[in-house]
Amino acid sequence: MSRRTIWSNAGRIAACVTVGASLGVCIPAAWAGDVGSEVTPDVAANIQVRTSGFLFKEIPLDKTSARAGEGQTVTMGEHAIALQGQEIKVGDTLRAATLQDPAMQGVAIAGQSGRVRILSVVPSLLTPTCEQQTHYLSEKSAGLSERVELVTISLDTPEVQKKFAKEAEIENVSFLSDASEAEFGRAHGLLIEKPRMLTRAVLVVDADGVVRYLQVVPEVSHMPDMESVFDFARTLAGEEPAG
Repeated sequence: MSRRTIWSNAGRIAACVTVGASLGVCIPAAWAGDVGSEVTPDVAANIQVRTSGFLFKEIPLDKTSARAGEGQTVTMGEHAIALQGQEIKVGDTLRAATLQDPAMQGVAIAGQSGRVRILSVVPSLLTPTCEQQTHYLSEKSAGLSERVELVTISLDTPEVQKKFAKEAEIENVSFLSDASEAEFGRAHGLLIEKPRMLTRAVLVVDADGVVRYLQVVPEVSHMPDMESVFDFARTLAGEEPAG
């Protein structure tokens, strides 16, 4: 059998396993061998190696949007999954909901912030697509965080979010947890009850707290159209779109 050598400066891997029909969970693990250890192709196919920065993968991208709210569905592989809560639409103002930051302090999401915000909503930071979406927000936004507040929201606990941000070395994105009561998910129609998580979505909110852009990703395992999000946010913040 042919063998493949994988090199890792950091000496870290993440083992990926499948949860249900479509969501994969990457579980960080300590590298058991020396740098330059050999692995067989079947093992290599199931691990992700970080060398310098995040390794972006080929994940399908959706450019269309589903609707949020009670009575609407998204898909998870072959299964239709019902959404819960009050529908949020472009032109609506963000509704009252208290989330927790990594220091476990309450943060009110509604109201005027004085800045344009991108709210990147993910099911769990411990899944490959959510991990990539968050790194994309941080690393592909080309300095956008200087003018626009970048926020990731999930049902992960504040402790999990804090650990993720530290290990990923992400400093230009704020993390907010909806784990306590799922207030944000219910208030904006982005909650999936079974399995309990937020559906994948991205909102661009103006300085007055009004939703100006919304994509509810139709297939939970797919990436949102982050480049369109960035262009819209730049325009809203008074900048020229990149490129």
